[in-house]
Amino acid sequence: MVGGFGRFLIRRSANMLIVLFATLVLTIALLGPTMDKILTDATRFSIVDEVNHGNLKFQSAQERQKYIDDRVQLQIKTLGLDEPWYSPKRFTNTVLKVMTLDLGRSNFFTSDSGSSSVRDIILEKMPKTVLLFTTSTLVITVIGLYLGAYVANKSGSVLDRLNSAFAVFSGSFPTWWVGILMIFAFAFTYHIFPARATPLTSPSDPAYVPDLLYHMVLPLITIVAVGFGSWAYIVRYFVVGILGEDYIAAKRAAGVPEKRIIYSHALKNAAPPIVTVIALSLAGSFGGAITVEAVFDWPGMGKLYYDAIGFLDIPVIIGLTYVATVIFVITVFVTDIVYAYFDPRVKVG
Repeated sequence: MVGGFGRFLIRRSANMLIVLFATLVLTIALLGPTMDKILTDATRFSIVDEVNHGNLKFQSAQERQKYIDDRVQLQIKTLGLDEPWYSPKRFTNTVLKVMTLDLGRSNFFTSDSGSSSVRDIILEKMPKTVLLFTTSTLVITVIGLYLGAYVANKSGSVLDRLNSAFAVFSGSFPTWWVGILMIFAFAFTYHIFPARATPLTSPSDPAYVPDLLYHMVLPLITIVAVGFGSWAYIVRYFVVGILGEDYIAAKRAAGVPEKRIIYSHALKNAAPPIVTVIALSLAGSFGGAITVEAVFDWPGMGKLYYDAIGFLDIPVIIGLTYVATVIFVITVFVTDIVYAYFDPRVKVG
């Protein structure tokens, strides 16, 4: 017999699979016709290039054209392009391949090792995106928790009003726009950081990691500068509500130190909504990575997404969409479990 928490996990897992499947179906439906045309054109271009640079001799132009057309038709049949993208057999195969991370090959990009496999390219870019956005989210969270709880205890003070004003001000500007200003100021005016966040050293060089971390500083500062004000305001909002509870007044009357009341009791009870916002922010930040990484030329998934859209590299676009969705639903799944830990009522809700 499955208990309450077991039913909770099964229900959340089923929802996660439904979201993944629906996202994949929608992406393939939107890109299917374009994908067929690009693959067909790429196949013909490849064969024509092979004929032009090969040693084959033809008696006439008609014979050469017939040879190319036959090769193209054979290759189209081998790739399954002789059936429309929406045929049940091909559609099912495409969905199953993508869901098992068989993402095909890129038409324009390769990994640092020279592989054109979309999975290899994404796996190479993913750690850099995770490094930048996880680090920035952790820094924002620490600053937001401390500052938000501190001003919550001084509600209505000048510092509280300044914090609220800064949250509105910083949240009004998109990160990519602030990033352009930061590049102009710290790269072109004061020459403190490089304008491009892509390291110049080779990934095989031992100095690559320190070089990568140095190039990450400016985008990291930008993301933190834009994000921590809103975080502090959110934490302040939840903690102010907790500080008005009767049990907090009882602890104050009992002589419990104010710092312990704020950072231990109040923050702990405000944790469920704060954890949810943190997790959703981290998952959502991968979506915003496209513009941020493109502005700073950070060699992660967002920059790859931006370039793939520009070149209309359909296998890369589908692969990145699927991987980003997987990251998002897994984050939401873990958030649900953490939320259930802090608030057991969720498991039976």
